[in-house]
Amino acid sequence: MAAPPLLLRSAPVLRLRLHLHLHLRLHHRLFAGGLRPLCAAAAAAAAADASTEPASPGEKASSEDKKWGAAVLLSTKEPPRYQRWDDPDFRKWKDKEDEILRDIEPTVSLAKEILHSDRYLDGERLTAEDEKTVVEKLLIHHPHAEDKIGCGLDYIMVERHPQFRISRCLFVVRTDGAWIDFSYQKCLRAYIRLKYPSYAERFIREHFKRGSG
Repeated sequence: MAAPPLLLRSAPVLRLRLHLHLHLRLHHRLFAGGLRPLCAAAAAAAAADASTEPASPGEKASSEDKKWGAAVLLSTKEPPRYQRWDDPDFRKWKDKEDEILRDIEPTVSLAKEILHSDRYLDGERLTAEDEKTVVEKLLIHHPHAEDKIGCGLDYIMVERHPQFRISRCLFVVRTDGAWIDFSYQKCLRAYIRLKYPSYAERFIREHFKRGSG
């Protein structure tokens, strides 16, 4: 026997009401027992959180870090990894560093201008003024100055290095006509070690490129 049309139309509504009624009863039982409904994903996250140590007040984690289970730890117990200006030794070093830089800056600038500008052509002799400065501020401080000068200094010139033709060097031209190159940076290193022995190695390490001289 066919069901009346009205009953057929009302069947889905009855099933929906029954489903809602059962859901509300289950929800009421859970809360009445002091339980909080959790989905499977939320339960897993809660278990993972419970397995980790609680963060200290000084530790913060961004929402992105929490999402991936990481934590950004900010500790004030570790000493700073940089020198502080209230450290007397650091201030003393910086003052001495500035003093050395002011001392050698004119000589360094002159040497670079002689070698790296068009002030002198290859094989050209220095002017009397430039030669006097190079000899007094550089050459006499070279660790092997006597060997460089040999039988006697005739003049100083600029020329290409015999092996590294891309580089220009200062050369001692001796009275016998022989000539030999010398490194102005090696001269500066020796000068700094002599005048500033307590700070020389640190200054050289921080201001001279490795292998220079």
